[in-house]
Amino acid sequence: MVESERVAFEQMNKSLVDVFNNVMWIEEVYLQGSEFQDISLKEMHIIAAISMYEFPNATEIARLVHLKPSAMTTALDKLVKKGYVERQRSETDRREIKLGLTHRGRTVYRAHEAFHRDLTHSLTDSLSNDQTQVIGKAISQLEQHLQGLHATINE
Repeated sequence: MVESERVAFEQMNKSLVDVFNNVMWIEEVYLQGSEFQDISLKEMHIIAAISMYEFPNATEIARLVHLKPSAMTTALDKLVKKGYVERQRSETDRREIKLGLTHRGRTVYRAHEAFHRDLTHSLTDSLSNDQTQVIGKAISQLEQHLQGLHATINE
């Protein structure tokens, strides 16, 4: 690797770490300064995972957010008590408990999603379509790499 490539690589590495740290910090500060200050960032991500599916069960959500079932049960108990999540018995199998968001849960999810969309717009608004596609491909490659690491860790 020539010197200019090394410098560019190091700058990109620093920027990726800074972006990750800033996003996590800003999300936490936003929650603590909002009407939703009673939930943590981890709980927010559980709410977001629940929103991805129509009435998922706790096992599906635990897998998505990388929690053990016992930790998921504890987190869900707290979110139910705080009024963000509701449990419902499955119509087809009364033994199965499905999860859904309450009005408050959907409201905080929409605010969280708007923040993520704002980040994406801030990245892409000044780029051409070709540049956006290159960035999208790079992010997809990073996502695949992280999924591979995750699979290795879980083996």
